[in-house]
This record gives sequence, structure tokens and C-alpha cells, in this order.
Amino acid sequence: MSKVDNRHKELGLSDDDVLDIYRTMLLARKIDERMWLLNRAGKIPFVISCQGQEAAQVGASYALNREEDYAAPYYRDLGVVLAFGMTTKELFLAAFAKADDPNSGGRQMPGHFGQKKNRILTGSSPVTTQLPHAVGIALAAKMEKKSIASFVTLGEGSSNQGDFHEGLNFAGVHKLPVITMVENNKYAISVPLERQVAGKSVADRGIAYGMPGHQVNGNDPLEVYKVVKEAHERALNGEGPTLIEAMTERLTAHSSDDNDKAYRTKEELEEMKKTDNVLAFAEYLKELNILTEEKETALIKELDDEINTATDEAENAPYAEAEDALKYVYAEEGGE
Repeated sequence: MSKVDNRHKELGLSDDDVLDIYRTMLLARKIDERMWLLNRAGKIPFVISCQGQEAAQVGASYALNREEDYAAPYYRDLGVVLAFGMTTKELFLAAFAKADDPNSGGRQMPGHFGQKKNRILTGSSPVTTQLPHAVGIALAAKMEKKSIASFVTLGEGSSNQGDFHEGLNFAGVHKLPVITMVENNKYAISVPLERQVAGKSVADRGIAYGMPGHQVNGNDPLEVYKVVKEAHERALNGEGPTLIEAMTERLTAHSSDDNDKAYRTKEELEEMKKTDNVLAFAEYLKELNILTEEKETALIKELDDEINTATDEAENAPYAEAEDALKYVYAEEGGE
């Protein structure tokens, strides 16, 4: 990230705003790192990582109205759900599959987010199904004349699924207030980008569906913030949807069950780490003396304490009762 003094001020963001953006990015990274340790220790069964994509997730979320807009995140979006109000403890309850997991009561794998009170739409295992759902929210908002937008994310591999095209086409035809952000980490599990997309970019597809398409540097939260803010204003002004392609890196294997050494070289991974978005944004804040050594030390201790407490509380929390497996599956007598 090249230094441009006070770029955040030009976007209307205060020093406290960008420090909070960094805090959320760093929290997402630290939660993710802890989950990998717990997985390797045999304490949680599965991890699907956000590492390398925090800037796109958090920068975009902060450009939205997180008190009223709806989010339909995909499985890597720790940064999005944290920004929308999910807590560290709730994320660990999900990782340990405990009864108080707000996403599914311990029924689903981690990364299948959903929380009604924070307007996070429930996701499912088949990829891209969240896109038509977000378009449906946007349709409802337009029909009910509500000044809100829906925000949906997905990986570039998912942009080749039918739901992507159907959803965007419907959104474009009806000029719906939905913002679609593709987090392009250049791999669909093990399939590299050049074997997924024939065109120059995913963003180029926007014009076919009657909406602007923007490709941005997903390692820079301020660049992502800017384009999502503009898309949000466009949505609320009745100008319709926007497609954004945030170019990111996936710094880990696809998941804790994947061996990325089988298809990525050590040199490739080392090159990716040079543009680590969390480190780059920290450097920007340090150059402007927003993140001082004293503040950084205090922040790291605060987040470490939060994660340690959340880990312990979630690990010791009760599992769901066996009978709860039937909840929300069959109608209960006297229920609605």
C-alpha cells in the first residue's frame, strides 16, 4: 500500500474510524489464527479461513449502514460478521458447535453464518445460494420503499455458478439496491483463476446485467470502502445494483482439510505474504502516527485477552441436547 497522507480523511473517515477498521481486521485475523491452533490440537473439527481477505471484508462493511442494511456473507467472511455485530465469543461457540452458537445452535460447520438480530442472512453449504437471497432482500426493500441496501459476498469460483448470473440479471432488470462483492483470491479451492474465468475480470460481467462493474485492490480497505460507499449511495438513490471485484490473497489452504502445497509453490505463498493486508494497513496508520507503539501494544493485549476469554467460555459451554436436533425441522405441537 503506497503512502498517501490522510487518504482516509478524503473519504470522510476520522482517525478513530480507521483505527476501528484496523481493530476489526486484526481481530478477524487473530480469531482465525486461534481457530487453526484449536483445529490442529483436535479441539474443533474445521476451519475455513479469512486470512488475506480482511481488508476487503471490513473496508466494505464500514461503508454500509450496519444498523439497517442486510449482509449475506460467504464462508470466509469473519470480517463482515464481526463488523455487523457478531461477537468473538459467538464465533467460538460456532467453532466448538455449542448450543448457544447463534448461527445454527451447533448444527452447522463454521462459516455458515446467520444472525437475525444483526441482519446477517443464513448461509448454506452450496456456494452462491446467498446471492439470490440478497437480491430478494433488495426486492423487498424496493417494494416496501425502505431506504436500505443488501450486501452479498462470494468467491470468484462462485461467480461461475448459475445463481450468480440469475441473481445479477434479476437485480439489473429491476434496478434493485444490492451490492455484490466478489472476493477474488485467485483460487477456487485448487483451481487457479486462469482456469475459471476466460474474460479479463469478473467485474467486466457487470455491464451484461445492466450495472457498473469495478475491480479494486482488495488489500486496501480504503479503496474498497470508497467503491462500496459509492455503490451504497447509488443503491439508495434508486440507481440500481453494483458489481465489485476485490482482488485479494488467500494466505492459507482452502480449509483445514486441504493441502495447498499440492498446487501452490512455496515461492508463491511467500510472495503473497509481502502484500499482507493487515500488516500493510498497520503500516499506513503508523506512518500517520495514528497507530503508535503504545496503542498497538494495548490493542494486541486487549484482543488477546478477548480471544482467550471467548475460547475458554465457548469450550466450556454446553452442547445442545440430542432432542434439539429435531428443532426447526418438524412443526411442534402448538407452535406457529
